[in-house]
Amino acid sequence: MSRIAKNPIPLPKGVEVSISTTQISVKGPLGTVARSMDPNVAIEKDGETLRLRALGNSNHAAAMSGTMRALVANMVVGVTKGFEKKLALVGVGYRAQAQGDKLNLSLGFSHPVVQTMPKGIKVATPTQTEIVVTGIDKQVVGRVAAEIRDVKSPEPYKGKGVRYATEVIVLKETKKK
Repeated sequence: MSRIAKNPIPLPKGVEVSISTTQISVKGPLGTVARSMDPNVAIEKDGETLRLRALGNSNHAAAMSGTMRALVANMVVGVTKGFEKKLALVGVGYRAQAQGDKLNLSLGFSHPVVQTMPKGIKVATPTQTEIVVTGIDKQVVGRVAAEIRDVKSPEPYKGKGVRYATEVIVLKETKKK
């Protein structure tokens, strides 16, 4: 069995978990997140903790028990604290502006790029060159941040483009005669 799945998931105050045969739903102060269950994993609620265990002795069941444990733990963290990804724009004239659920990007193209945020995702621009994506679902926050980065990923010679705030771009040396 996965060693990760052996760790119980503590439930903070104000978090409610409802478990059905095919779905688990976690409700907290920031919202509700639901996910379908793997049939090879059983979830038991023991007071203020959740325990997961594999059903059967197959390698797939053991692997999925650890995966489901990590996913459910991320759901609990998401509804209590939330997740955020920070992006930075590097380049002369590169700007970002958040307007409700839309993000306007000026990245040196002949036209502005407008990205619409999915339900449950908030985007903010503290400065013109910073973007902060927040939400309660870690997977969706990461996907939206990756889609914004893919509009103009950093190029290797000057480092211009959209990058994660903690990302380090190793610049290449230019060709010399």
